[in-house]
Amino acid sequence: MALFQLRYLERIPAHAAVHDAVELVKKHRRAAAGLTNAALRKVSREPVQWPDLPTELSCPGWLFGRWTEHFGADAARKIAQAALEEPAAYVRCAAGSPRPAEAELQPTEVEGAYRLLSPLPAGLRLHDISSQAIVPLLNLRPGSTYLDLCAAPGNKTVQALETALALAVACDISWKRIRDVPPVCPRVVLDATQELPFSRQFDRIFIDAPCSGTGTVARNPEIKWRIVEEDFRRFGEKQLEIASQAAKLLAPGGRLLYATCSLEREENEEVVRRLLARSPYLELQQEMWRLPGRDPGDGFYAAILEAAR
Repeated sequence: MALFQLRYLERIPAHAAVHDAVELVKKHRRAAAGLTNAALRKVSREPVQWPDLPTELSCPGWLFGRWTEHFGADAARKIAQAALEEPAAYVRCAAGSPRPAEAELQPTEVEGAYRLLSPLPAGLRLHDISSQAIVPLLNLRPGSTYLDLCAAPGNKTVQALETALALAVACDISWKRIRDVPPVCPRVVLDATQELPFSRQFDRIFIDAPCSGTGTVARNPEIKWRIVEEDFRRFGEKQLEIASQAAKLLAPGGRLLYATCSLEREENEEVVRRLLARSPYLELQQEMWRLPGRDPGDGFYAAILEAAR
């Protein structure tokens, strides 16, 4: 607290900030009072000379290095910098739906996505703009059948149902989480890494796969300190099993959308390449990345795969 007062606040005299901090320390560990006094008297408002860029950006060096190798130095810097800024809040208002009068909404480049500039009103759910930008890649058509294998908390399912689908099924492994999915379609609790309990095929299948979440560190800053490289491979194995089970239910000419909010190759490109090797009837149509600092919202990866007719 004293460091912040000394470096950034104007109305508190330096001697007062130091004195109060020392007195506070005395109440908890009197022997540390001298160290506290000595350290705080060396504080200035001069720019800090950080030892390296990852430290300056409060990002583990190994993770920053991965992003640099994958996306380039400038993109990596922007990703890490975006994680230090308060993320904007976004909501969704489908075309033709009423907008709460008390909400201050700013349109975005994603149709139906609005930046929320006021407190969240009743009746709206927060829904990140990058997440909203993924669903249109499904190219949903009226009368299509749709399977969402990792649906909770249901924002994308609700967005998909803006199209008049013949059938939509929302699935998740967690009973507790799938209850957050609004009762707008059948909901099924299942483990998507196992054989799926459906006797029909689907025109569109969406996998918003469980992942490390490294694209969401602005909202979940603990991720970058908790995650280790081995986790990416572990997630990748689970993601591949989910995608492989889903591919079996894709109708001829159908579209499978694989997406994560991770920025890591092991969970994204490598999973898709391994899936294609397992399922030669699938063809990769498009890959897309949304990068924090370059694009608004969370980081996302998406791959569109289509089944041969």
